[in-house]
Amino acid sequence: MTSETFTPTLQVCRSCGGGSPIDVHFCPQCTKILTLGRHGDYFSFLGLPRKLNIDAADLDERFRGLSRQFHPDYFYNATPAERRASLERASYLNDAYRTLRQPIARVEYLLQLVGLAPKNPEEAGKQVPPALLEEVFALNEELDEVRERRASGAPAEEWKRRLERARGPIDAKRDAHEEQLRDLSARWDALVDAGAAESERRAVLDALRERILERNYINNLLAGIERELTQ
Repeated sequence: MTSETFTPTLQVCRSCGGGSPIDVHFCPQCTKILTLGRHGDYFSFLGLPRKLNIDAADLDERFRGLSRQFHPDYFYNATPAERRASLERASYLNDAYRTLRQPIARVEYLLQLVGLAPKNPEEAGKQVPPALLEEVFALNEELDEVRERRASGAPAEEWKRRLERARGPIDAKRDAHEEQLRDLSARWDALVDAGAAESERRAVLDALRERILERNYINNLLAGIERELTQ
């Protein structure tokens, strides 16, 4: 599956049978609120292109505008189907807003849309990413020594200082990955704007996926160090 996977561009109004674009919320023919279908995505729902750099103020404005349109008060005397449609769209809007307002969540959601998301949260922990081999090897050696020192009764200040030093290279790797993700996000957006070929887009998507997996692994390492520090 790729970023060009076909998805329907029309939705059918259950009130009048008319067709509407997938990113429209009210039927152009009868003005009734449309039932939320299984097609579409968070980007199109908010009227946004599938890009990774989003203006926060614009996103907030779109969210507030749609929140008002879907508010239950406007559908108090509507049919049960319309009331249900308003609640479904309001719930979907909240999910879309929570996801797209966070840069990393946006990347993960885009990967999910194109079929490149990690299969499960544990996938990043199955094996050490090649780019992290050196840091992980050094960290594991240091953790073994810290545990030995702690078990032998060494003062907490001593082994905690060693742990703090050990996390330094991992923190540096995380910062580097954040920068790489920003650069790749900018590249993706440029390719979208340019209508680039699928092969070019796929290369960036694959790189984004690798960075996300490595980032998850790094976060797991840092969480492990925090657990050691609190023992």
